[in-house]
Amino acid sequence: MQLTGIQIGTEDSKNLAEFYTKVFGKPGWDQDSWYGWVVNGGALMVGPHSEVKGENDQPARIMITLSDKDVDATFEKFKKAGAKIIAKPYQPDEKNSPEVWLATVADPDGNYIQITSPWGE
Repeated sequence: MQLTGIQIGTEDSKNLAEFYTKVFGKPGWDQDSWYGWVVNGGALMVGPHSEVKGENDQPARIMITLSDKDVDATFEKFKKAGAKIIAKPYQPDEKNSPEVWLATVADPDGNYIQITSPWGE
């Protein structure tokens, strides 16, 4: 089994597409208000959903996780794209795992994106 991606339902797919385009570049999929990016083998799709209205009222329930050796640079890229800052880069366990860094931001719909350094390297 392989998890290949995540889909975000939204009331305003164009707005989310504009946000994610600032981070990931031009979408590889752009058809009928659906947009998609492949990021290092994982796919992110954004599109309209009739049961989704407004901002996510439970954004910590499911988080998009991105792994990058340079958490600070990826955090800044999201910040520049207009992400809401939830948690600036920090070390959750500096003593036992000094190589692990995390940061959390939110997209325009309030969905959380957690940026993490690679684990187990």
